[in-house]
Amino acid sequence: MDPTVKFELSDGVAWVTLNRPASANTLDLQFGRDLLGAAERCLGSNGVRAVVITGAGKAFSFGGDLGAMMMNEAGAIEAYLRELTTNLHAAIAVFCGLDAPVIAAVNGTAAGAGMGLVAMADLAIAAEGAKFSLAYTAVGLTPDGSTSFFLPRSLGTKRAMELVLTNRALSAAEALDWGLVNKVVPDAEVVEEARKLAARLTAGPLKAFGQAKRLMRSEAPLKAQLSDEGRTIASQATSAEAREGIEAFLAKRKPVFPR
Repeated sequence: MDPTVKFELSDGVAWVTLNRPASANTLDLQFGRDLLGAAERCLGSNGVRAVVITGAGKAFSFGGDLGAMMMNEAGAIEAYLRELTTNLHAAIAVFCGLDAPVIAAVNGTAAGAGMGLVAMADLAIAAEGAKFSLAYTAVGLTPDGSTSFFLPRSLGTKRAMELVLTNRALSAAEALDWGLVNKVVPDAEVVEEARKLAARLTAGPLKAFGQAKRLMRSEAPLKAQLSDEGRTIASQATSAEAREGIEAFLAKRKPVFPR
């Protein structure tokens, strides 16, 4: 049986494919375990310099598998969701902690926790036909999958709250306008566009990317952030990446960063 989340490594790019197409790539317990396993392989695999997350079939992910959840007895639902969210959230924490940039290639609808995977990605490319919806409160549930953390920070509190309380669906064009995704392309081109972006990033300075990501997502107050910026750039300046980058700039040539 195929895993519910596939992992493939090619030319420095880890392809993480959400793989329950018959169920719109919804999350059940095995999916949560497999997603964490894929994330940990990104962390542990030598040569991962970029990550692309996409969905098999027509959807990116419709979020949680409500049918699977309701197959449990009332007293077991809480335990089911605690296990599922523990693995889902651990996977998101690993993805966010990677030096390698993470790209969401949104090939179709992203709802609930599927939207959380888009929000946590460093960059996101959406197919023109993609839709985005939280849908939690529509069924009497509350946000998970990092949505309550990343959406207010990327969209602003009022817009994020609108999505939570009204369950408004965003088109790909609206998601671009709101800042949830970076680019919208024809449906048939979304994976290839992600491939091109990933290839560009794999040629970049991996450690500098990782430190830049950490700085950009910091919650520190201004003075602490300024101090962190100073320490980080001073340390990075002694690296082989910086030496090659600066020498290439001065020589007016394209840098070839160490891999």
